[in-house]
Amino acid sequence: VQLVESGGGLVQAGGSLRLSCASSGRTTDIDTMGWYRQAPGKQRELVATISTIGNTNYAESVKGRFTISRDRAENTVTLQMSSLKPEDTAVYYCNALVVVHTIERTTTFEYWGQGTQVTVSS
Repeated sequence: VQLVESGGGLVQAGGSLRLSCASSGRTTDIDTMGWYRQAPGKQRELVATISTIGNTNYAESVKGRFTISRDRAENTVTLQMSSLKPEDTAVYYCNALVVVHTIERTTTFEYWGQGTQVTVSS
């Protein structure tokens, strides 16, 4: 599975950005997809995830401002970000989980995109 993000950039506080992630390869095996971010000097943190049936999960800091969506036909996941704050500045990474079930075990494979920079100026 390969993931390619797009849509990052520079925006003023209060503005909006839309991030997209295109997946390729064995996309039919993808389970949950999501977005994570990493600010300078900080650990990577979850932003939002979406399951195959559309169940979503958001970090408290972005609830009500960010919306994650998924187009399984196009193999894309999108993060619509509104009311952006300077503290949202980070590199945003697309993430995909592939869960493989066998008789012996269940194994989860994790894939990451290369990241896209989001900078929010005050």
